[in-house]
Amino acid sequence: MSGSPGRITLWGIEVFMAAADERSISAAARRLGSSASTISQQISNLETAVGAPLLERSARPLRLTRAGEIMHRRAQTILNEAAQARAELAMADLSALTVFRLGMIEDFEADVTPRLLVHMAGRLTDCRFQLETGASHMLQDRLDARDLDVIVAAQLGAAPDWAEIHPLIREGFVIAAPRGAIDADGDVLGQLRELPLVQYTQAHYMGRLITSHLARQDIALPNRFEMDSYHAILALVGQGSGWTILPPLALMRARRFCDQIDVLPLPLQPLTRTIVLTARKDMLQSMPADVAATLKPILQEAIVAPALERYPFLKDALTVL
Repeated sequence: MSGSPGRITLWGIEVFMAAADERSISAAARRLGSSASTISQQISNLETAVGAPLLERSARPLRLTRAGEIMHRRAQTILNEAAQARAELAMADLSALTVFRLGMIEDFEADVTPRLLVHMAGRLTDCRFQLETGASHMLQDRLDARDLDVIVAAQLGAAPDWAEIHPLIREGFVIAAPRGAIDADGDVLGQLRELPLVQYTQAHYMGRLITSHLARQDIALPNRFEMDSYHAILALVGQGSGWTILPPLALMRARRFCDQIDVLPLPLQPLTRTIVLTARKDMLQSMPADVAATLKPILQEAIVAPALERYPFLKDALTVL
């Protein structure tokens, strides 16, 4: 997509906002799926159109000029109006929606997301679907930046004023230990202290949530491994290298390790997280609620029922909302 020098284009504004937010031409290019040279040219075109430099490109990181600060405030209003117009035009006739940008946590990528997309594709026959999977905090940032229309992710605290929230599933954390390493009828926590904790990375929300929960109870545990992959964590646990704290969704995503581990209730105060669908208020009308309603029976069938069949003690800790 290109813009002409001397003409303000919506694409040029989107490029400028990405560069301003990321404080980097290369980061803006990655965010928009474009090249750094294209991003740089679009910013130059916009600067020509408004008659003033908008970014101090020699600064590291990039800084907005005074004109850039003014443009940044106005540009956000322009993008908001464009997004609202797009949503209203699409929702006037849902079948006219041409692009739907969905963000999903990785927990759902194999069992849930394909079924949801097949269902939506049957309703929105002329729509092109763009799917992005990733960590909850990353998806939240992408929604905040208007790079996604709807996300399904862990709730990270109080919802922003601009967001509508549809709760989907609540899950209580459990422990996974090497098969036969823990006597469930004994002092479980005492036995766990003798093994290293394989920790989910604190670079992600879930890792910080677990660490904070342990700290609130003044529990310090030996920690040799920290990683961001359920499969890697449970592979280490299955090989006897330690134990871990994870939500049931992680266990169901890495089922191939189930014969190598024992899953037990968390021997601490309960720890839960809620998976929600988030969208911008009044942007897609009833569509977010409709997607949430579609997801719930899929979650029950693909996630909750198999998890409860394998781990009956999760009955009160894993539920569709």
